[in-house]
Amino acid sequence: MLRARQLSRALRATAKQQQARRAFSSAARGLQTPLTSPAEGARVLSTAKVQEEHKRSPPKTTDKFIGKTGAEIFHETLAEMGVDCVFGYPGGAILPVFDAIHESENFDFILTRHEQGAGHMAQGYARATGKPGVVLVTSGPGATNTVTPLQDALMDGTPIVVFSGQVATQVLGSDAFQEADIMGITRPCTKWNVQVRDVRDLARNIREAFHIATTGRPGPVLVDLPKDITAGLCKSPVITEPQLLGYYGERKIEGNRVNQDKNLETAVKLINQAKKPIIFAGAGAQHASDELRALARQANIPVTTSLQGMGAFDERDPLSLHMLGMHGSVYANKAIQESDCIITLGARFDDRVTGRVPDFAPEARRAAAEGRGGIIHFEITGKQVGKIIPADVAVLGDTKYNLQQILPKVESKPRSEWHKKLQGWKARYPFRYRPSAPNAPMKAQRVIEELYRQT
Repeated sequence: MLRARQLSRALRATAKQQQARRAFSSAARGLQTPLTSPAEGARVLSTAKVQEEHKRSPPKTTDKFIGKTGAEIFHETLAEMGVDCVFGYPGGAILPVFDAIHESENFDFILTRHEQGAGHMAQGYARATGKPGVVLVTSGPGATNTVTPLQDALMDGTPIVVFSGQVATQVLGSDAFQEADIMGITRPCTKWNVQVRDVRDLARNIREAFHIATTGRPGPVLVDLPKDITAGLCKSPVITEPQLLGYYGERKIEGNRVNQDKNLETAVKLINQAKKPIIFAGAGAQHASDELRALARQANIPVTTSLQGMGAFDERDPLSLHMLGMHGSVYANKAIQESDCIITLGARFDDRVTGRVPDFAPEARRAAAEGRGGIIHFEITGKQVGKIIPADVAVLGDTKYNLQQILPKVESKPRSEWHKKLQGWKARYPFRYRPSAPNAPMKAQRVIEELYRQT
């Protein structure tokens, strides 16, 4: 009798353990999503609302692509997206696309000597124009050669869209000629990647790729194009509008930003009472150059930039301290160390800027402890805030928008003593070099000066 009871208890305990394991496994697979906070709960509810609205108003379809090949759809969609330049190198798996675009009047194709070069050219194009750079390469080695520019673009927040050829869908996984798992290879070095498995999805996937590359913190995406998709015919209406939850959320829900009113007010207060403020502008300030200039001039605040932030502020402006960090100016580094309020705009505080993290910005940290300054971080993505340097005030969202909110409240102050010290550093540590002797090899600085003079 006792053994029967013990066996019964053991069976019940085992059943409970199995039930718990099943629940845990289901949660791990995403079948159960426990809410960990009210904010997360609100986000899930708003997501459900968007999905419900989307069900009631299904996306529109178009029949304009019926009878066209995937390559022709590719060509037309890129033209609709405003693409005027494509960089790349041809190959067998991507030939249907090249056949469709080789006489295109919509955009120029720049033939490179190597796919890696195409990726870096696309990065340069994106930085110079503000538009996403586009790369077109073949499968296998053609696609894998773009990994370095993809990783570089991910680190720097540069929008590029790579289209890679791929073997036909029916032979995927069979070790076909020049087949590579480019989806798996590029997952760690892209914001998003997708393999088109149906010609009807092609136009939509292209639009989704451009949307993801250019929204939030910009970055690289990859679209993998199997040869039978680009060569195949479209035989039914297609959906061209992106079917991304974030896309519908941004389009339909107002107030999508986190309420930053309190943080903005705190930022304004610290800026107004600071005696030695400095603006540190990164890549996230490139699209907010007008607001950056207005803030600097209105409040008489000097500006330094990261390498990726160069160009956001005119370096000929008297308020410019030029680049910060290991390869930057002496006066910018001295200023950041003595500043009591560092206004960071879209910069990530990498090791080339900070040096030894515990020794970085001691005066700003002291001012923060006394409630009269600190580090203010304007950033589009929350994961960048506090990753290396803790922020005393974090303002999330679009930098341009948030600067527009604080400009009317920022006071104009001369800050004469601070600027006098800065001018002293500029005079003592200028950017200059000792010219070469008449018969000595020419220094690199002289070459750069001459290139600048002639261009």
